[in-house]
Amino acid sequence: MANRRTTFGKLQRERDKKEKAQMKAERRAARLENKDESPPERTATDQDAVLDALADLHKRFEDGAISIDEFEERRDQLTSLLRVD
Repeated sequence: MANRRTTFGKLQRERDKKEKAQMKAERRAARLENKDESPPERTATDQDAVLDALADLHKRFEDGAISIDEFEERRDQLTSLLRVD
């Protein structure tokens, strides 16, 4: 008895699988390429500006100008900008 030929559906699935693997490899290569580019280092003046903004935020919160939710959200944003050595 002769072997059955591969169906069109099976051939198409194999092509799709190869294409998906190729796309994945390209994305991985692009991600590694972007990883090599280091983000610009923040300067001391940037850090000073963030600290000034934090001080202003605390003052506005103590004066009652902003709510606790807004204060915490903005504080988290600003502290994420601070450089940790």
